Amino acid sequence: MFNPSKQDVRRFFCEAWRKDQAGLLLAPIEMTAARWVQLHPEYHDLLSDEETAIAAEYSPERGESNPFLHLTMRLAFDEQLSIDQPTGIRAVFAMLTARAGDVHAAAHEAMECLGRVMWDAQRSTLPASPEAISANYLECLQQRVG
Repeated sequence: MFNPSKQDVRRFFCEAWRKDQAGLLLAPIEMTAARWVQLHPEYHDLLSDEETAIAAEYSPERGESNPFLHLTMRLAFDEQLSIDQPTGIRAVFAMLTARAGDVHAAAHEAMECLGRVMWDAQRSTLPASPEAISANYLECLQQRVG
């Protein structure tokens, strides 16, 4: 099973961005990562300095969001869409995109649901089944559709 370290993840995004900016050949996952980095100009300088990116710390208590968590969740969400897992996410996301009028805005809404469901599952003292987590996730998305 693939289990990258925090530094591995950060290096991956920095490398994908470097290769994209240099016009080099990218692996499919790097193309996806670079596409989402392009939509976040606030991350460009950070990802252009791998040493700083690897050393950076982010504190929600100080109102800082972690760009690597954001990008990683974006990749995870893209994978969910590509395999329609949980089943039905493609259809719900299509409706969410139509309502939001923009794939990027819809993806941010979906990632809020993903983050909420993950947070709730981690905080719970009771084990949650994958089915229950998926159902909660899809329910959150459907609520955003309206």
